[in-house]
Amino acid sequence: MSTTTAARRRSLSAGAAAALAAVLLAACGSTTPADSAGGSGRQTPSGGSAPRLQGTVTVLAAASLTESFDRLKQDFEAANPGVTVETSYGSSATLVQQVDNGAPAQVIALAGTAAAAPLDKSLVKDTKTFASNVLEIAVPPSNPAGVTSINDLARPAVKVVLCADTVPCGKAAQATFKKARIVPNVVSKEVDVKATLAKVKLGEADAAVVYRSDVVAAKGAVKGIEIQAPFNTKLHYPVITLADDAATKAFVAYLLSAQGLATVQSFGLGAP
Repeated sequence: MSTTTAARRRSLSAGAAAALAAVLLAACGSTTPADSAGGSGRQTPSGGSAPRLQGTVTVLAAASLTESFDRLKQDFEAANPGVTVETSYGSSATLVQQVDNGAPAQVIALAGTAAAAPLDKSLVKDTKTFASNVLEIAVPPSNPAGVTSINDLARPAVKVVLCADTVPCGKAAQATFKKARIVPNVVSKEVDVKATLAKVKLGEADAAVVYRSDVVAAKGAVKGIEIQAPFNTKLHYPVITLADDAATKAFVAYLLSAQGLATVQSFGLGAP
């Protein structure tokens, strides 16, 4: 082989190697934004990043859910900075009436499935049960009236406060008294369970029949007296979706997730 031919072959081999290296370098450098961000920039079919959740989710919830839904709101907003959760609390009967009358809401969570009966069914997208609750007697920490059982609520010297008969906690209390065959010494009936509990906190009543979750949420401001299971009344809490937007669906999904249910149960509510 001549010296000229050998030189030409060496030159061609070097050029091919350089071309191959260039191809490999280009392939290595063609990472997507998702790759370079550690997978945080999820890609849509068109090649752009998927949009974050945005918007406002208005949630109407039973008064007994105040503390647990305040925490859910805080945690959900922290995980979804583009979403604002606006919460409003009250008696379930009042909330249903507000929705039927056109109040803007994407989600409504009620104390007991019976409370949902008057709700306009044409507004409902989905319904799921997410919690349960039972009644408990709340007394001042010192328990000056010496209440030890539901039977003591019938004593003339014991001032008892209940929820109004038209709201779930009032209806549940009446069912419980009927099963226990007692007539309590009622001095007032309040608009919702928080107003009922407030009477005991303020020293204006010796006892109130509220939900167990309200006693837990009071954190020592009242003392709980258990109502025996044969007399107690259990309520199952539904969450009702009223809108189809992504933020609303995500909030409800979070509520129904293991983490969301654990949060609700940490405030004294039971499993669905």
